[in-house]
Amino acid sequence: MADYADVYRRSLTDPEGFWGEQAALVSWFRKPTRVLDAEHAPFYRWFPDGRLNTCYNALDRHVIAGRGDQAALIYDSPVSGTTATITYATLLQDVAAFAGALRDLGVEPGDRVVIYLPMVPEAVIAMLACARLGAVHSVVFGGFAANELAVRIDDARPKVVVSASCGIEPGRIVEYKPLLDRALELADHAPSSCVVLQRPQAEATLVEGRDIDWATAMHAGRTNPAPCAEVAATDPLYILYTSGTTGKPKGILRDNGGHAVALAWSMRNIYDIEAGQVWWTASDVGWVVGHSYIVYGPLIAGATTVLYEGKPVGTPDAGAFWRVVADHQVEGLFTAPTAIRAIKKEDPEGILVAAHDTTSLRHLFLAGERLDPGTYEWAGRILGVPVIDHWWQTETGWAVVANLRGLDPMPTRPGSPSVPVPGFDVQVLLPDGSVAGPNQEGSLAIRLPLPPGTLQTLWRDDERYVSSYLAAFDGYYLSGDGGYVDDDGYVYVMGRTDDVINVAGHRLSTGAIEGVLAGHPAVAECAVIGAADPLKGQVPRGLVVLKAGVDPEGVAAELVAAVRDQIGPVAAFKDVEIVAGLPKTRSGKILRRTMRQLADGEHPVVPSTIEDPAVLTALEPVLRRE
Repeated sequence: MADYADVYRRSLTDPEGFWGEQAALVSWFRKPTRVLDAEHAPFYRWFPDGRLNTCYNALDRHVIAGRGDQAALIYDSPVSGTTATITYATLLQDVAAFAGALRDLGVEPGDRVVIYLPMVPEAVIAMLACARLGAVHSVVFGGFAANELAVRIDDARPKVVVSASCGIEPGRIVEYKPLLDRALELADHAPSSCVVLQRPQAEATLVEGRDIDWATAMHAGRTNPAPCAEVAATDPLYILYTSGTTGKPKGILRDNGGHAVALAWSMRNIYDIEAGQVWWTASDVGWVVGHSYIVYGPLIAGATTVLYEGKPVGTPDAGAFWRVVADHQVEGLFTAPTAIRAIKKEDPEGILVAAHDTTSLRHLFLAGERLDPGTYEWAGRILGVPVIDHWWQTETGWAVVANLRGLDPMPTRPGSPSVPVPGFDVQVLLPDGSVAGPNQEGSLAIRLPLPPGTLQTLWRDDERYVSSYLAAFDGYYLSGDGGYVDDDGYVYVMGRTDDVINVAGHRLSTGAIEGVLAGHPAVAECAVIGAADPLKGQVPRGLVVLKAGVDPEGVAAELVAAVRDQIGPVAAFKDVEIVAGLPKTRSGKILRRTMRQLADGEHPVVPSTIEDPAVLTALEPVLRRE
């Protein structure tokens, strides 16, 4: 294996030479002669004159190479009692057919398609069909409420929405079609068509003239399947919305060329997965992890990817993950720490692992939130494989800090995702912009240009891209996380520095939740903090001051219901305390960080600018639950 230090050094000192060589990992219709376009910095573009197609790289080239009979996708759905194996040849036929159906509905290169589907093969087919046409998909997680879907529809302005009649949760059916119909009522933009996958668990009523049954669309598409469109490497592949500090979602824009190259490199060098091996990302296609490592990364690499429609516990028990590993001979598993914590809670001794042959598993990869040392130690002990923490974001699209199992495996350390990945010049910056010393905490930032595969900008909002990520420190991308680097170069990520919290791997804005609470007629003011939680990493806690004379009876329950309706159940919002007042600075800023520290059992230094220390003193027992 290559030496990490040499590869990392070259990726920073000669990025064009380094990434120019990695471009050979994918197939091009026209190979790039230029690697990096810095003419419009900070809007850098990779492989600007190259032309390719992401779907071709994920499917066609493997079939052409004679591997059409290999499993591309294994669908495992304990909630519906279904398993299916789809070969590369069959998946290619299905994708080309659905691309033909979308083309017949008027979808052209550059058009947007919103995908609002559960964890079913049709979600993968729809994403790849968009890529095949050169259209831009925007996947919205099925757990989001109607108004959140409406906001994304208005921003992306899709020509077509692809949805399903329902999703399936343990013990209940979640009907998607009423949510979609309500979202389209709320949205200003009206797509020309909606394609709806009818699932037998709950059939949907279709709107005549707008809605088309998936089976009908596929039948038409098979008569005239679509070929791969030739797109520029810099053309957009997808928009993925993530929470912003203002509550307004940010549309992360990903390109085709840099994205394909980066993911191909990462599968081999970070995850040690090659063509023909079985890889499972236990996440959802609605999140960036699902985009990068359920769909595009493993398929571009020619691996077999597992699509799991289930939970870590309850489908049927805490041995579900180990059953999937054993049934499908999974070599690499990637999930969030919260999933492992849920399994640990139900099966603390790891007894259920013994019921399944997990000897195929070589690595457990965890990301999406902080990996606590207890979970790290427990997982390694019961599985007997290396547990690899790594750190990245929706914006980066792939790992910024990792332990590179296919390049130069290093000893792992509890609490650290290890070292910066080649291409990412990670620095810890102090408030004045100077670089921190070893073990000195500051803001985690990445020197520009960012490597291939990272965000190009924000959809239709270059100004917000600059102000959100690039304005704080000249020449750097600001991650929004704090941390430090130790004497050996290991990076430690300490948590968010803004109001975005991480609930079971889902990034949510406390500002958005506060907006819902503030809209209640009984609420005078409110604050939401992300408190540490042993299972979900963080959970939102609401603190509410009621208007004078208001009867508090039932208000907390109404607020919880409002957040569930307007943000969605993924917020896991169940905790509202009605309090007499909120601590503030003299300028009126609510001391959210101080309250969060108290809730987490810390002993914060109270800012000297606090207006009335008695308010915080009165609140402390509530925050500490004394």
